[in-house]
Amino acid sequence: MANLKSSKKDLKRSEKRRLVNQSVKTALKTYVKKTRQAAASGDATATSQALSTAAKQMDKAVQRGIIHKNQAARRKSRLAKAANAAAAASK
Repeated sequence: MANLKSSKKDLKRSEKRRLVNQSVKTALKTYVKKTRQAAASGDATATSQALSTAAKQMDKAVQRGIIHKNQAARRKSRLAKAANAAAAASK
């Protein structure tokens, strides 16, 4: 355990940030899952809406420093690729 008051405060602050970041990351997984489900169902409008929502949330996470920008770009790219493949398969 830390001895200095500032160190104790840093520990509390980092724990709060960890919990917030964890909830954001979990929410991102949920958005990705919803997008994949929409793509699998074959509904084009639901897929595009879910994809834009997921991309927006990933961009917000990047701005807040929760995930790296390259990771967000990779995830968005793979998600869009999967959505496009599902749309092409349903035609």
